[in-house]
Amino acid sequence: MLIMFLYILFWFALCGLKLKQSLHIIQLEGYSSEKYINWVEINKKKVHTKHDIIYVVNLLIFSVFIIIKSLGEIISAYTLVYAAVSLIFIVISIWSKEEYKKPLVFTPRAKRLYGIALLLVLLDLLITLFIVHMITRDVFAYLPVWAGILTIIYYFSSFYMYGANFIAKPIENNINKKYYEAASEKIRNMDVTSIGITGSYGKTSTKFITAAILSEKCKVLNTPESYNTPMGISKVINNQLTSDYNVFIAELGATKSKDIDEVAKLTNPKIGIITSIGPCHLETFKSIDNIMRTKYELIENLPDDGTAIFNYDNEYVRKLADKTFKAKLLYGIDNIEETDIFATNIHVDSKGSSFSLCINSLGTIDCTTKLLGEHNILNILAGAAVASVLGLSLKEIADGISKLKAVEHRLQLIDHGTGVLVIDDAFNSNPDGAKAALNVLNSFTDRRKIIVTPGMVELGDLEVTENYKFGENIASVCDVAILVGRKRTLPIYEGIKKHSFNEDNLYVVNSLNEATEILKTLTKVNDVVLFENDLPDTYDEK
Repeated sequence: MLIMFLYILFWFALCGLKLKQSLHIIQLEGYSSEKYINWVEINKKKVHTKHDIIYVVNLLIFSVFIIIKSLGEIISAYTLVYAAVSLIFIVISIWSKEEYKKPLVFTPRAKRLYGIALLLVLLDLLITLFIVHMITRDVFAYLPVWAGILTIIYYFSSFYMYGANFIAKPIENNINKKYYEAASEKIRNMDVTSIGITGSYGKTSTKFITAAILSEKCKVLNTPESYNTPMGISKVINNQLTSDYNVFIAELGATKSKDIDEVAKLTNPKIGIITSIGPCHLETFKSIDNIMRTKYELIENLPDDGTAIFNYDNEYVRKLADKTFKAKLLYGIDNIEETDIFATNIHVDSKGSSFSLCINSLGTIDCTTKLLGEHNILNILAGAAVASVLGLSLKEIADGISKLKAVEHRLQLIDHGTGVLVIDDAFNSNPDGAKAALNVLNSFTDRRKIIVTPGMVELGDLEVTENYKFGENIASVCDVAILVGRKRTLPIYEGIKKHSFNEDNLYVVNSLNEATEILKTLTKVNDVVLFENDLPDTYDEK
């Protein structure tokens, strides 16, 4: 009896380890059941590892052998085998644990979900034992029957996380609703100017830039990093927003229709910015038109006395601006005759940028910034537009611009003093962002240029085409290219090869760690390395 108990315990622990892996994946996928199942379907070798297959096949064969030879007999020795094999595979699972860039965080939600999944597995164990007992009246003697069933349960344990997420959804919705309503009521009863920023890309940089400029005169709280969901924003409002602040800036993210509407109703913005629109999250949005409609939900939620701010250089944003009858400000670089805030006399190099900031309502002033790339001047113009609405002077705006620091992982220049410069643009990549990053890299005219990239994802039907173009651009700018992910980067590889790129300087690896090892032997003084995009663990091809 003790040995049977140990076997069940070891089996349950093995299921727990498997469910922990599943919990990590579903957390990385934002607790989306659809995305989780899609990941499971695409990554069958990761869901059912070779160790899983060995464990399951061996124990099933062993069970069949016992059924043929000894079914109904007292088989304590066989029980010991089940227990020993399960224990061995527990050790193997822990020893071969995969390292992730973003570790599992046992938040209260994660704990609840993990607990439900474990209970589902335990429930199936009890049901199995009960049925065998009712039929045979001797659970111990029929060990190979129910042990074989438990082995199959382990093999499919990843799907218990899907079931747990389904069960937990109404619980989480109820909890989230309370946090959301509390945050919404709080910000509406405060004397604070709320600013919402959305766009396919550029919104995080614009958020931090705007906050830095406004800090010359205002007490500003902005959402950290990429906090752009209802729960993330609610957490900031509930826990950090106090009467000490007179400005609150929130980045509003979306992966489907009505997402912006939900966060806009939460934050109650007086000023709304649309930074850009492009083919991001096309797998869920399906079309650019759907993206446009969703981003415009921010403008629709502005009050009658609110102000809408648009990047007039972006063709899709321009269409939204042209149909807006609320008070609006247009900013840009390309269409200065039609804009309210623009930049002229632009000079961009590897040390930063200088330009003349023109605000029709205030005048013109010369500005300098250490931020890299012309696209960052666009983000600065958005921040300057907000500053003009809130009454900052030209000098205050220029002073704020001069103090700007690079946002982490967004064209962040890193100098470790080794003679090799690193441009960290690892957070995200899109066609416009990738082009901008290569333009920045190209500004380092006196250095050998190296790029490390896994390419771009979530572009729907455009993904192959855009990555091919990315490869062509890499070939025209870079001296060395390291592609991460053999399957995913094939279009980039083909785009590079089209331009007779030196194959000795073209590397294809399976992981970022492999790329790093190559860099250790490859880089030398006066090199500059661009890390363009660093995909989540869910995209790892290992």
